[in-house]
Amino acid sequence: MAKLFVGSLPFEFTEDQLLEMFNKVGQVASAKLITDHYTGRSKGFGFVEMSSEDEAQAAIQALNGSNVGGRTIIVNVARPMEKREDRGGGGFGVGRKGQRGGGGRKGGSGGGFNRW
Repeated sequence: MAKLFVGSLPFEFTEDQLLEMFNKVGQVASAKLITDHYTGRSKGFGFVEMSSEDEAQAAIQALNGSNVGGRTIIVNVARPMEKREDRGGGGFGVGRKGQRGGGGRKGGSGGGFNRW
């Protein structure tokens, strides 16, 4: 099996449409549209797993650069996912004088929200 990256999809595009588009050029093992965790809206890209390397290459040849919903899509072999650094995150930082919102600009008051 070969996994393909599909980018620049219209945001209204559905997983069923992705599957249908690739089924026209070969046998699809799986199709996954990536969506925003909070809104459920498409992020405009997805992954399609074709049943063979030959079918994956045929899909790239047939669909890469094609127009879908007014957008020129990108189809290429998916790269392995790279390990991301833990960026921490979460919670509120403490700015100057105990204000929430982080430090702000030099000479600033320590953030753009919750100014007491």
